[in-house]
This record gives sequence, C-alpha cells and structure tokens, in this order.
Amino acid sequence: MAKGENPDLLILDVMLPGLDGFEICHQLRQDPLTENLPIIMLSAKGQEIDRTTGLKVGANEYLTKPVDRALLLEKITSLLD
Repeated sequence: MAKGENPDLLILDVMLPGLDGFEICHQLRQDPLTENLPIIMLSAKGQEIDRTTGLKVGANEYLTKPVDRALLLEKITSLLD
C-alpha cells in the first residue's frame, strides 16, 4: 500500500500477520520509491532491543503503546516539516 498510495508518512506496527513491521520497514528502505518515506514504528514491544532493531531497519521513530497522543503528534509534525 505504501508504494501505491504514496503517503506522506507511515505509522507501522511491529506485530503483523505474515511479514513483521521490521521486515516491511527494511523492504521500504530498499526501494527507491519509499526509501525517504518517514516511518514511525508503533508497538507494544518496548524492550530496548526492539527499539534498536526498529531504528536499525530504518524507522525514523520507535514509540511504544500506549503512546501519548501529544508525543505522537509532535513526532508526526517533526517528520513532516
């Protein structure tokens, strides 16, 4: 969908059926059409290794659930500026 819809920003969960969010993020970073797409990973997985992995595969931000709405809006605004 990210390739076909051409979004301004993607909020991506880690735990998804089939490919997980880490793999999807990695694949998006490998494609010239989506390599610069701002990606916020939002997950219940809050261990430091999960955050590190998310940033390593190319996420711009990694936030854990439940996320503070003001913080999420701040990150979105920052990435879209």
